[in-house]
Amino acid sequence: MPSSIIEIIGAPIEIGTSEPGAVMGPAALRTAGLVRVLQELGLTVRDGGDLAPGCAPGQRDLPAIRAWMTEISHAVEKALDGASLPVVAGGDHSLSLGSIDGALRHCGRTSRPLFVLWLDAHADFNTLETSPSGNVHGMPLAALCGEPGFDKLFDGGPRPRLDPRRVHLFGLRSIDAGERAIVTQRQVNVVDMRTIDEFGVVAPLRRILDRVAAENGHLHASFDVDFLDPTIAPGVGTTVPGGATFREAHLIMEMLCDSGLVGSLDVVELNPFLDERGRSARVLVELVASLFGRRIIDRPTNVPPLEA
Repeated sequence: MPSSIIEIIGAPIEIGTSEPGAVMGPAALRTAGLVRVLQELGLTVRDGGDLAPGCAPGQRDLPAIRAWMTEISHAVEKALDGASLPVVAGGDHSLSLGSIDGALRHCGRTSRPLFVLWLDAHADFNTLETSPSGNVHGMPLAALCGEPGFDKLFDGGPRPRLDPRRVHLFGLRSIDAGERAIVTQRQVNVVDMRTIDEFGVVAPLRRILDRVAAENGHLHASFDVDFLDPTIAPGVGTTVPGGATFREAHLIMEMLCDSGLVGSLDVVELNPFLDERGRSARVLVELVASLFGRRIIDRPTNVPPLEA
């Protein structure tokens, strides 16, 4: 990985969803051993606790969204500027408005392109006009890529835009009609579950990683619990059947680790209120551990031939 210093940034928000419970996500990940597991891998872990932008309890209006996004953006940008790898523990997926904005600002100064690997059942590319629910957690990519109507979600002044052609939706299996049209028009890259069923995760993910490496890019991975099949991780408010298996998810994390390209990470939409005795939180911690290097056995690069 690019850094052996991990910065845990708690973002206990459910401002983007109508399903209560995601606010408890960061605490559940810590309880499941997130910090301990990373330390056991020999990494330096700095956990500054949860962000608290000063919003009133239950405040869900535009000023509250902007306050959260600004706070998260600054925390991620500061971590990256300090050569740490930020892990934003959520919280609903609207937090990516802030985490990716912070990564974009850092990449703008370092002259590196930002790529986003969106591990999610949903595209989250709705606009205010196309969204059936109006929930902000279904809109972050559209907002970050500069679709109209979102400027007030961000702090004032010019802001960097995410290139939609550098967004890779991975594991998609639910998309609204309006956002489908936008995803196609903006040339967003899509690896849906049909593709994974046909070709597995290795070949599509390797193409993505090769592209990021070729452009010396910074890869931001955003992992939504609903990327996984709900039989594995039920603790999420937007379950969609037919998701990634436990082994597929581990393989993805192991490949990301091997690539050394991931420079920032979101873990989002964990809802302990809907979970089964912490099951989903434990699965997520195991997957994060795989991304940061935990293995059953070290794989030698050069295997000598077996003697007859």
